[in-house]
Amino acid sequence: QVQLVESGGGLVQPGGSLRLSCTTAFGRFRFYAWGWFRQAPGRQHEPVASITVNRNTNFTDSVKGRFTISRDDAERTLYLQMNSLKPEDTAVYYCNHPARPRDDYWGQGTQVTVSS
Repeated sequence: QVQLVESGGGLVQPGGSLRLSCTTAFGRFRFYAWGWFRQAPGRQHEPVASITVNRNTNFTDSVKGRFTISRDDAERTLYLQMNSLKPEDTAVYYCNHPARPRDDYWGQGTQVTVSS
């Protein structure tokens, strides 16, 4: 069973930064593309960013130029650097397969709250 553990969230003022991490013991981590999703109250999971095995990245339009996604295959860790945060970025952030997220991969997520 694959377990993904997200961390790094918190309360930050508009314009601030956070770095999220997603770690796993999944031994085949390096063979897959991974992505970050977020879920605001009452809404479905929204894809935010993704990174392929070859480190090609993709971002939803609302975070382009502000967020960066990276991966450390040796540490089996996915990162999301979030800069210039806005109140509309407030959500619980999760990691999962970007193209076909698996229901059994959704972890606890990490709460990001952007507020003054």
